[in-house]
Amino acid sequence: MDSGAPRSAIVGYHQDDEGHWVAELACGHGQHVRHSPPFQDRAWVTEAAGREAHLGTNLVCPFCRMPKLPEGMTEYKRVGPFDPHTVPKGLLSSHRLKAGVWGEIVVTEGRVVYVLEDDGDFGLPLRPGVVGTVAPERPHHVEPQPGCSFYVRFLR
Repeated sequence: MDSGAPRSAIVGYHQDDEGHWVAELACGHGQHVRHSPPFQDRAWVTEAAGREAHLGTNLVCPFCRMPKLPEGMTEYKRVGPFDPHTVPKGLLSSHRLKAGVWGEIVVTEGRVVYVLEDDGDFGLPLRPGVVGTVAPERPHHVEPQPGCSFYVRFLR
């Protein structure tokens, strides 16, 4: 991953619903840390002592690349819900929000990839509980995955 991407220290761990280990990062985001050779060699995650030894280790946090919603924003409009068959074509291609308008992509089922086009077409995998924040005037689009459902909130 990009060496210039934001990094954050591991401050704890928990297991997801499928029993996979998730590193809790100082930035507030979580990141799966799997041992699945030959793709990911992280044998340390399988033992409590290994996880403990890696507290404080910095990991690249892709979600820290997402825009940060300013405080005091309030919702004024909501569109959706959408699924891969009902999503408007405009959301699938490059578009921008107007100046002063922020958005949130809220996934209720499955996965949606939120693509930041001005950040090298960087894709963020959104799922229930992981909201995509859309900044004003930034080019972006979404890539709904099979079985997903989501809506978009507009804030100002």
